Amino acid sequence: MADKRDYYEVMGIPKNASDDEIKKAYRKLAKQYHPDLNPGDKTAEARFKEVNEAYEVLSDSDKRARYDQFGHAGVDPNFGGGAAGNPFSGDFDFGDIFSSVFGGGFGGFGGRQANPNAPRRGSDAEAVIEVSFEEAAKGCKKTVSYQRIEDCADCHGSGAKPGTSPHTCQSCHGSGQVRVSQRTPFGVVQTMRTCDKCKGKGKIIDSPCKSCGGSGKVRRQKTLEINVPAGVADDQLLRVSGQGNAGMNGGPSGDLLLAIRVHPHPIFERKGNDIWCEIPITFTQAALGAEVIVPTLDGDVSYQIHEGTQPGDVFKLKNKGIENLTGRGRGDQFVKMTIEVPKNLTKEQKDILQQFESTTNDKNYQKRKSFLEKLFGNKK
Repeated sequence: MADKRDYYEVMGIPKNASDDEIKKAYRKLAKQYHPDLNPGDKTAEARFKEVNEAYEVLSDSDKRARYDQFGHAGVDPNFGGGAAGNPFSGDFDFGDIFSSVFGGGFGGFGGRQANPNAPRRGSDAEAVIEVSFEEAAKGCKKTVSYQRIEDCADCHGSGAKPGTSPHTCQSCHGSGQVRVSQRTPFGVVQTMRTCDKCKGKGKIIDSPCKSCGGSGKVRRQKTLEINVPAGVADDQLLRVSGQGNAGMNGGPSGDLLLAIRVHPHPIFERKGNDIWCEIPITFTQAALGAEVIVPTLDGDVSYQIHEGTQPGDVFKLKNKGIENLTGRGRGDQFVKMTIEVPKNLTKEQKDILQQFESTTNDKNYQKRKSFLEKLFGNKK
């Protein structure tokens, strides 16, 4: 335990971080070090486990309070039973001492552990789904494969060899804890300890299941078809209820958390539910006006640009953007005009342009005229 880093340091957050800040930091780090994104990287795998351990404590208000008060020992079940014992002593429990001598009333010291045989919800599993820009905008079906913990099929989660079953621990009578009397300077004090015989489980398995080694759980590959809703964004998390790791003692399974990775598009850029793109046009098209073809998520559309279109002019195609995740409404598409100046002109082309330039005046170049007036006033 001495080698463990401070959980706040692991998460890269201050000690007064809010729940939202903790959750945001966890999502960022879990994505960065997730094994699916770092195959074969043992360092990333170790950091991923470290981040999950830190998040498990800091996201739980009770565990976080104990950790803030006692450090790692406050959440280590091997040190005085975790929440039920004093983290600074393996011999006696200050909470039970105060309770025995003064009749209780010292909250935060001691308290019993939860029933080890009570149903407990399973933890969440995680996976990554990669989608194209169009799939994110329109919605799609994706098949995802991920690892999750399931009840052993041979022993049905009991951990005992088929044909046998666990029996209640006679030392703790199924509570997972035993009461120990101890003489202290305050007199004889009774403390609660994790049962050595059943290791706090409350049950003993005489003949462990060979398939799961007595744990009752196995890690298996799971494949699911997922409906990715229209409008999902990059880095967004989708939650699939009940598809995470199996619970304990008949408790419900956790959820599957899916991190969405949207591939960038070569033309479109998403801003909220709107789409932006740039279209290059020629000098002649801008000057005279023209019909241009504009790509959209629904296919190409024709648009008539007006005569005298300027660089940077933007027009809007209503309801050609991204669907709202709620299904209510759709964003727009904004198209920005960029005018390409021709290169590699022939002599004939240059002569034509020179001839054209000689026919223009201030009426043709309003911005230039305004600039010169600002620069020189009425003197030209």
